[in-house]
Amino acid sequence: MEQAPVQRASNPALPRAGLLLLIGLTFVWGFNWPVMKIALTEISVWWFRGACLVFGGFGLLALAAISGQRLTVARHEFGALLLTSVFAVMGWHVLTGFGVTMMPAGRAVIIAFTMPVWAALASAWLLGERITPLTVIGLVLGLCGLAVLIGPDLVALEQAPIGALFMLGGAICWAIGTVLFKRFAWTASVVTTMAWQLLAAAIPVTAIAVWTEPPPNPFALSEPVLWALAYVLLLPMTFGQWAYFRIVKLFPATVAALGTLAIPIVGVYSSAILLGEAVGNREVIALGLTCAALATILLLPNILARRTRP
Repeated sequence: MEQAPVQRASNPALPRAGLLLLIGLTFVWGFNWPVMKIALTEISVWWFRGACLVFGGFGLLALAAISGQRLTVARHEFGALLLTSVFAVMGWHVLTGFGVTMMPAGRAVIIAFTMPVWAALASAWLLGERITPLTVIGLVLGLCGLAVLIGPDLVALEQAPIGALFMLGGAICWAIGTVLFKRFAWTASVVTTMAWQLLAAAIPVTAIAVWTEPPPNPFALSEPVLWALAYVLLLPMTFGQWAYFRIVKLFPATVAALGTLAIPIVGVYSSAILLGEAVGNREVIALGLTCAALATILLLPNILARRTRP
């Protein structure tokens, strides 16, 4: 989903159109969490995620066709594509879909965006990258955020909240899939490769939906759910994908990472606005620790690298 390799822009000036895209993407993906929760009140996770994957996959293929990119993936890359799709797409979409139905959307987005912390650890495991002091600090901050968010529930219930475990599993799957995507050498463009990852995951997800549940009746869905479904399909799964790929081409890594840093903030407070979810001390502290972990993993290495250059 959000795993395109970040490229460093050669022009130090930040284009205004790119900044508008960055702001738009941050709000589109941030608002996606409470809106998704609304859609899932009347549509099952399997049918909802199947529709998202099909719509997003064909949308990216259309984007690749319009921009003149190759629409096929080399046969020898099929295995790598399926492997990354299992983690980065199917694992992420299914686990977070179930997770957000079991807990407040604002809390869900905080857990989901601990992903870069797990990606840093997965990079050390799968790519042999060195674990730096910043990685350790980011991990500690992320774990502290999780402890603040779900720790009291663990003590009170004496068991892990299921929704939080689903969200954490989704974040780890997204992290592993992102690192695997980086590990393989792809001959097709990122847009084309991502499109086929979405469509590959759509096959088992849709098959499970067909096998286990009747399809939702669109005429029986309430107006808020229809609007929510339209929002998710048109904006996060279509505009969001296109905007992200444009941003990583226009901006340096530090600037592009700022959008990721802001998404959980928008997610928490948009959930409070749209769903009436409470934002108490635990949520604010956990959000602050998670954002600090993201900044440590995503922003500080690039800032320090710039300062140490002659």
